[in-house]
Amino acid sequence: MGQPDPAAAHRPAMTRAANTSKPLLLVPTTLRGLALRNRIVVSPMCQYASQDGAPTDWHLVHLGKFALGGAGIVFCEETAVEERGRKTYGCAGIYADRHVEAYRRITDFIRGAGAACGIQLGHAGRKASCGPPWTNFRPLTPEDAAAGMPPWRGVSASALPAKPGALDPHALDDSGIEAVIQSWRLAAQRSVDAGFDICEIHGAHGYLIHQFLSPLANRRTDAWGGDLQGRMRLALCIAEQVREAWPNDRPVFFRVSAIDGNGGAWDMDDTVTLARALRQRGVDVITCSSGGINGPLNMAVVPRVPGYQVPYAERVRREAAVATCAVGLITEPAQAEQILQDGQADLIALARELMVDPNWPVRAGRELGLAGYLDLLPDDYAWWLKRREDIRALSGPG
Repeated sequence: MGQPDPAAAHRPAMTRAANTSKPLLLVPTTLRGLALRNRIVVSPMCQYASQDGAPTDWHLVHLGKFALGGAGIVFCEETAVEERGRKTYGCAGIYADRHVEAYRRITDFIRGAGAACGIQLGHAGRKASCGPPWTNFRPLTPEDAAAGMPPWRGVSASALPAKPGALDPHALDDSGIEAVIQSWRLAAQRSVDAGFDICEIHGAHGYLIHQFLSPLANRRTDAWGGDLQGRMRLALCIAEQVREAWPNDRPVFFRVSAIDGNGGAWDMDDTVTLARALRQRGVDVITCSSGGINGPLNMAVVPRVPGYQVPYAERVRREAAVATCAVGLITEPAQAEQILQDGQADLIALARELMVDPNWPVRAGRELGLAGYLDLLPDDYAWWLKRREDIRALSGPG
């Protein structure tokens, strides 16, 4: 607080240009050297449809429609940096060179449709070796092995299982931790080759980085555990390696669970401290999520109400002097615009609302009074829709 802000040059401007009446949500902006057509972000949405880690036609269509719909940034789903770091057999990965070309097909399409493309790099840690969400992430069993999906043992900060019935993870030693850090670096390098514009490090939702951050999962007494500085060490080492591997003119994001949720051992003070340290290591945007570490059941989970995570983004932005991305039940254009107008965040991320309406940016433009809102769509669509509007205007009322 009160010191020069090294991130200020990269933080999106929060004021309107003098010669435009565009809503902030739809004003073009830049992050480092990356131009964005607006501040609407498609959050990573796991599809559980990858084949040996690689995306398929499903992903091309799933992600492509969001780019066609006018979003500024389209993120692919959480993507494992190691094969053992997947949650399920259907999870995405970029842990082998063979994945690069498969993603390039998608990134080329997204960029060609006018959006920036992002990848979220993660590692499930002790949450590995389970079924998809519609099984409540049931741990894999010998019965699954008979069906060709044998369970595997995950890794973590400590040998504490993610849930009852899950295998105890291997507690990583120093050499294992170093190997994991290098896996993130290699995945970032492959992501550059695959054509991604943005890399987000997934440090939230109870996955490996979060397992090191939270004392509910990290019982270590060495340099990778103990106090806050020790528990943050893995996150900061990964951030350093990813930032070094990522082109200097492209941004790096970091997603954090601002509070643990159940158990409450990691809190907002910790998140602000982490965000400051990440900013110093060249992270440009903090995406503020929450929850994921399962602790004692005597603490209520984070209430899911509209915009429930926006206060986390606001506090991080204010106290850590870093740009933030707000996410969590943001569904209405006016709601998203107000978050930006109030200086609570710099970018707005949506997920399930975009499943309902992949053209939500067009709806936002219409509702917020953006002239030429149909120009958010490809020309092939916009021409026909503008023509329809012209015909309606000529027809007059009734």
